[in-house]
This record gives sequence, structure tokens and C-alpha cells, in this order.
Amino acid sequence: MFPVRSLLLSIVLLTMVFTSAVSAALPAYADGQPLPSLAPMIEKIRPAVVNIATRGSVDVQSNPLLNDPLFRRFFKGFENMPQRKEVKSLGSGVIIDADAGYIVTNHHVVEGADEIAVTLHDGQQLEAKVVGSDPEADVAILKVEYDKLQLTHIPFADSSELRVGDFAVAIGNPFGLGQTVTSGIISALGRTGLGIEGYEDFIQTDASINPGNSGGALVNLRGELIGINTAILSSGGTGNVGIGFAIPINMVRQLAEQLIEYGEVRRGMLGVIMQNLTPELAGAFGLDRHQGVVISQVVDDSAASKAGLKVGDVISDINGVAVKSASGMRNMVGLMRVGAKMDITVIRDGKEKTLVAYIADEVEQSLSGEKLNPRLAGAILESRDEGSGQYLVVANVVRGSVAWNARLRKGDLILSVNRAPVKTLADLKKMVKYTDKQILFNVQRGQTALFILIQ
Repeated sequence: MFPVRSLLLSIVLLTMVFTSAVSAALPAYADGQPLPSLAPMIEKIRPAVVNIATRGSVDVQSNPLLNDPLFRRFFKGFENMPQRKEVKSLGSGVIIDADAGYIVTNHHVVEGADEIAVTLHDGQQLEAKVVGSDPEADVAILKVEYDKLQLTHIPFADSSELRVGDFAVAIGNPFGLGQTVTSGIISALGRTGLGIEGYEDFIQTDASINPGNSGGALVNLRGELIGINTAILSSGGTGNVGIGFAIPINMVRQLAEQLIEYGEVRRGMLGVIMQNLTPELAGAFGLDRHQGVVISQVVDDSAASKAGLKVGDVISDINGVAVKSASGMRNMVGLMRVGAKMDITVIRDGKEKTLVAYIADEVEQSLSGEKLNPRLAGAILESRDEGSGQYLVVANVVRGSVAWNARLRKGDLILSVNRAPVKTLADLKKMVKYTDKQILFNVQRGQTALFILIQ
């Protein structure tokens, strides 16, 4: 949950339902006149929205008394024993490929889950596995195995064509009550800077959604999927106040393709530091415009420098899509695959110029352990290159964290993972997946070497 200081409210990640729409069917009559109803549309797509229940366990911080040397004397040998706590979660999901059994939901719905149960509209329950998950955008793809079972999926809309005022219908599992439908309108588009996710471009709606709606469907009146419900703004942290957020389906679709193909989102980089074009900066640059992005720094030997971008360039659009803010441009670049072509329109010295860039593979020097696997939470892993060659090191471990309780320590040199030699973060990513239940490290600590099994 994240504070929104101006409103003194809190963002609440949903883990349940969202429903609402306005259909064109006329099944009933009053005084001989047909009554409008959403029922025919809802009946058609409801089987594609599922309830998700997860069960898992997490490491919790040990008793703070164990940090007292005097107290620790009497419990020697128990200091580093991890303590496990069982956690359960309720949420929603949407079937996006009935033939393959793929379901999209939020990352936070299935994070740390050891068991995932998907309940269909007719009450049938299926076991699901995580295909891939992206914490940065809060999207996860599940897969269910089924035999002689006919699944239904919801067709995609084009979320770039949404307008403020369009009707919207939310379907999900609020408070674990079961499938629920609510309706409203699109209140705003392109909401960013909320601090909910790393990549934000939210649809805002007043269709009633509540905890448990996370991962549920937001559809238009044609029954097409326009977004995945993710969060709400709430004064008390639990209820709906008419401000909910959904990830646009165009973004979800791009992420889903990579999650299904690779099990992760492989983001590239352009290699610039940017800021919003303010009215003051527009005046300083002699521009009669108030939207765009100003390049304040270009990284040497990056995709941006190779394309010819320079400090002071004002970017107005990328691939024909207007760039309105730095956060919007970050989303555009972050959703592009490595090697993707970008036609960048810049304003330089008052004249428009088109440059071509190709998204480069991001060379990471450090990585937060929890992004790699929840069982490494609290550790910072670094790739270093010195005279002796490349090697991996545990740069830091937060005391009492999951990684700390697993016995990883600052300064450990990682020699191998799952018995395969590793020297770079790229090597590590190949050996460790987000859904791995156990990881075998061989580390060098000082003059000794040891195996550490993390599970």
C-alpha cells in the first residue's frame, strides 16, 4: 500500500474482484417497452473470469531478542534458523487463451505461492502453475492443465482507443464472496506516478472494485477485455471510494507474450536520463508546446548515443505515438523487446528531426534478490570485473531478511548455482527462475567454501 500525500489516502493492492458494464441486450419488457440489460454480455464472458486461491509460506524475521548477545548465549545454534509463516491469498484471473489454458492475473496475487487453485465459474477447481511473472508491472501468467474441459476466453480490445466517459464493467472475486459484476465509466487514462508499480499507465474507473478484485477483468460493452484490475485508492485501506486502477490490456498483452515465451520480461534500455518538458523549459527552448520529454543526459556507447540523441533534444513522439511525460516514455521503452526499432521524433534547435534507435540489452551490474526469486529477498547480488576476471558476489544482505535466514552473508563469492558455474548476473538468471522452490549455492566465504541450500 502506498500513501498519496495530497489526498491522505492509501493505495490498496487488490486481491479480488471487479465487475461492471452496460450491454446492448433487451431481454425484458415493461409496459410493452424493452428494458436494457447487460445480462446477455455478462453471461457470455463470465466463464472466462476465474477465482484464484493461493497457499504459501514466507520467512519471517526472527525474534529481536536473538540479536542480544547475552540472550543468544542460551540459544546457541538457533540464531539463523528461519521461521516460516503460512500465508493465503484470494484474487481473480482472466482466461486469455482457452486452448493453451493460459490465465492472466496480478503478480501480487500469486507471489510466494506454493499452491494455486483456480475455480471456474461453474465451480470446478483446477491446479495452476506460474508460467512467468513480472513484479515491475504486477502481471503474472498461469497455466492450468485440463482434460475434456471446454474453457472460454475473453477477446482483447484495443485499449489505446479508450476514451474518458466510456462505460466499463468489472468482474472479479471481492472479499472472497465469489464472482461479482459492477459497472461504471472510464474516469481517467494514463495515470502514472502513483508508486504502485515500477511501470504505470493505469486506467482509472469508478466501477466498484474491492480487495480480492486483483487480476479480474475490466471489459467494455462489447464484452472485450480492456484492462486487468490491480489497485484501489481507499481512505481506510479496505473499501471502495470510486477510484480504482486497471492495467491497460495492450500493456498486459505485450508482457504476456514475453512471460509465456521466456518466463520473464526481458527489458532493454535506451540509455538516456530525461525529464518532463515544463512550460518554463519550453519557453527557454523557444518552443510553443507543453508536452514532451527533454533529454538531460545521454549514456556513452548506448542505443541513444548510437542513434544520435543529444542533451537538450526534446522528444515529441516515438513510433508515431505522442510522448507526454518522462514516465510515459519510460513505459514505452520498458515494454519494447531488446532489438526493437524506435523511430524517435526530436525537436533540436527549433526543427524536427527523426532518429532511429534499436533497444539495447541492459547490462546489469547489480540485482535485488527478490526480483530473481522470493527466497533471495534481502540480498543484493553484484557482478564485478577485476583483473582476475568476472565474478559474482553478495554485495549486501539485510539482517533478519529471507536471504539472511537462509545463511547468505555479505561478501560471499558465488561459485556455482545448482551445481553450474556462474560468473555474471546473466549466468545467474539462466540458473534461477522466479518460481524455483529451492536453490543450491556454492559460495566461498573467506578461506572456506560451503554449499547453501535455500528453500
